[in-house]
Amino acid sequence: MKKPIIGITVDVERGGTKGGYSRFPWFAIRENYCSAVAEAGGVPAPLTHDMSLIDQYVDMIDGLVISGGNFDVDPALFGASERHPKVTVKTGRTDFEMAVTRAILSEDKPIFGICGGQQLMAVALGGTLIQHIPDEVPNTLPHEQPGPRDRAGHGVIIKKGTLLHEIIGQTHIPVNSAHHQAVKTVPSPVIENAHAPDGVIEGIEDPKRRFCVGVQWHPEFHISPADQRLYTAFIKACINKTPSI
Repeated sequence: MKKPIIGITVDVERGGTKGGYSRFPWFAIRENYCSAVAEAGGVPAPLTHDMSLIDQYVDMIDGLVISGGNFDVDPALFGASERHPKVTVKTGRTDFEMAVTRAILSEDKPIFGICGGQQLMAVALGGTLIQHIPDEVPNTLPHEQPGPRDRAGHGVIIKKGTLLHEIIGQTHIPVNSAHHQAVKTVPSPVIENAHAPDGVIEGIEDPKRRFCVGVQWHPEFHISPADQRLYTAFIKACINKTPSI
């Protein structure tokens, strides 16, 4: 069986800093974003930010992973009139990711949003974001976990009756956490499928689509078997017309 080709969005740096990869602009993707796809049975295909190639990318790939990064979605994209001082943006990357995400959604190809990728997916679907969790959520957990990213930072609660619960088969799992923003609202039919003990939304999905799932943590680190099940379900959805769990 031919393996599905999985587009993965990449980060970009302008270069010019001492000790960086290059003095000139460069793209980057963490290795485990690609290895997690390959281990689940897909062919990882990092996507550069060339807006003129979006139609070709969408024709070429069988599914899309929107990766995370150390930046934020511009609040103007979800109707906010002000930008929190803690918000940093990468306009070129966001413009590309928003365009390719909307194109994939219009084709109803499987899409998997990770951390900041989930936030961007939520905005593309018509949702809004919390710009800075400590300012909006009382008694919040440390969502920017102090420990290493390859270890669990806190737990999340998976909502029964969701695709995420069907995939994972558990209501509580440990996750790694590296974010100061979070999904605030999503429009119907999009639903919340996971939240942290402090109430912060940790996962969303659109049950009307083949596979449209976002999680706030980083399953590419395989903190628990639940993370591997997520990738397996995503890849199966890229092969089949409907997810096979």
